[in-house]
Amino acid sequence: MKLSRPVSWFLLAFGVWSWVIWITFVKNLVKDGSGLAFDDAGDPTGYFWVHLLLAVVSFVLGTVVGGIGLRGVRALRRTS
Repeated sequence: MKLSRPVSWFLLAFGVWSWVIWITFVKNLVKDGSGLAFDDAGDPTGYFWVHLLLAVVSFVLGTVVGGIGLRGVRALRRTS
């Protein structure tokens, strides 16, 4: 399968964007002071674990999608 240049760059940008957004989210989740992520004893709540799982899945998907985009960009540069 051959990806076009715009699609390859979009996938690569999406992968990078996903990492930037979710790293910021995880940092904010860990520093949460509203009581959603941690209970009064300082233990993680269900909210924390669900959102951490979402972040991990997004890191994996962002890496896979970005990797596909990177391979597409590299392949286009080799043929140019």
